[in-house]
Amino acid sequence: MAWQGLAAEFLQVPAVTRAYTTACVLTTAAVLELLSPFQLYFNPHLVFRKFQVWRLLTNFLFFGPLGFSFFFNMLFVFRYCRMLEEGSFRGRKADFVFMFLFGGVLMILLGFLGSLFFLGQALTAMLVYVWSRRSPQVRVNFFGLLTFQAPFLPWALMGFSMLLGNSILVDLLGIAVGHIYYFLEDVFPNQPGGKRLLLTPGFLKLLLDAPEEDPNYLPLPEEQPGQQQQ
Repeated sequence: MAWQGLAAEFLQVPAVTRAYTTACVLTTAAVLELLSPFQLYFNPHLVFRKFQVWRLLTNFLFFGPLGFSFFFNMLFVFRYCRMLEEGSFRGRKADFVFMFLFGGVLMILLGFLGSLFFLGQALTAMLVYVWSRRSPQVRVNFFGLLTFQAPFLPWALMGFSMLLGNSILVDLLGIAVGHIYYFLEDVFPNQPGGKRLLLTPGFLKLLLDAPEEDPNYLPLPEEQPGQQQQ
């Protein structure tokens, strides 16, 4: 019964958050039994010369072996991905997926210059940054140690990540990409002469978003509530 309740609770999590966190957990579990991290990291030579294209995705799914750092990252991925999907991206699943795609492509390009091989932590930092800039008045309690306004959270997260021995470059990359997305999506379109540059492809909207109802549509009499078909 407990497992059934847990499964029902998990199914209530928004689809994108559920899919991404599940993929991260399954990838880590696979590394324990079946795979090696060397089969997952981003390597341009292996991607473009050996056609190991899965590395473009798997480098965002592996957060290291089971341990405190892994659970710390999973906590932040699940929490802030879910709050974004249920908040500013509510009803806009395609736009949310496009944010992942935009951020992922940009991180791979910049990560290649910085010789970064696993970018899941950078993606987490991007999610936290975008949420924090869209929730500037929210006060955050950081593990019961500090309380501050949401925009300071990415920097607190980076400092804590440093204490865990992680590279500061990964967090800075995520913050930078998050700021680029936030500027292009939330700031520039509201400037004089500005416009929205990040347009979600139509095929994503058709695939992921529910079709909008036509406000001028009049249902047939037999389709109206309370009517019985003869």
